[in-house]
Amino acid sequence: MKTTRILLITFSVLFLATLACRRTSDAAPNEPPSLPSGKTSQTLTHDKRERSYILYVPDSVDWEQPIPLVLVFHGGTGNAQSALVMSGFNEIADQNGFIVAYPNGTGRLSDDKLLTWNGGDCCAYAQEEDIDDVGFVRALVSQLEAKVAIDRQRIFAAGLSNGALLSQRLACEAADIFAAVGPVAGTLNFSPCQPAQPVSIIAFHGTGDQHIPYDGGKGSDSLVDVAFASVQETVTFWIVANGCGAQPQTNSFDDIKHEVWAGCNDGTAVELYTIIEGGHAWPGGSSGWPGADKPTETISASALIWEFFSTHPKIGR
Repeated sequence: MKTTRILLITFSVLFLATLACRRTSDAAPNEPPSLPSGKTSQTLTHDKRERSYILYVPDSVDWEQPIPLVLVFHGGTGNAQSALVMSGFNEIADQNGFIVAYPNGTGRLSDDKLLTWNGGDCCAYAQEEDIDDVGFVRALVSQLEAKVAIDRQRIFAAGLSNGALLSQRLACEAADIFAAVGPVAGTLNFSPCQPAQPVSIIAFHGTGDQHIPYDGGKGSDSLVDVAFASVQETVTFWIVANGCGAQPQTNSFDDIKHEVWAGCNDGTAVELYTIIEGGHAWPGGSSGWPGADKPTETISASALIWEFFSTHPKIGR
């Protein structure tokens, strides 16, 4: 009898302890994210090179849900900080609760601030040394996925100029990752482009761009000896690749012509904002350097890019 009472008491104590632990666990908040809020510098090693990027995590992130990720690529001879300032994408992230990464390209010197991307036919050091920027971007995304719950249906890329070229190369070679890309003042200069899945595209380009001409060819102000594809060639490629309707819906206002190709495969779309007489600049952003082309203030590329991204996730992933 005494032994039975001891067993009952022991069982009761264990049961109550277990119940208390369950209640404590149920009441406890989720594990805190391993990424701090705000702006931080991040590094990783890829292809025997130390690569870096600036990461911005807004306070508005909802850690209870998978988190969208946007990568913003600087232009040639720029860097991550210049992309952050030029695009103003941190403010868009604050308003909409997604994470932004601003990767750094490569240069000849370890402390070089004049960095480039291997966009295919361009540009400079990155192209000449055949830098594996696509592999670097894949590694960057994997690093973030190991730390937080990135939404695999909502990973996006945007970029200016040389960074726009890279964003489109990613659409060609990493369509398994990216749902949509937003090239600004940059065309498709990678061949062969054979995307494994449809990728939505929203592009911005000025008719007065003398770095990467709207009609293609070598720009009079270009720093590289490259004949760029035209905007029309680029858009036509993506229309065909995504199986879109041939005729766009067109809306013109102020210095803007906006074209939308709908009916594309897997819910994708192709959009083009043509800035009439616009230069080599990020619409609604800041000038990349003193003396650079002044961006139009009629539209905000960053706001429109996010609006497009948010409505064009990867389908069926």
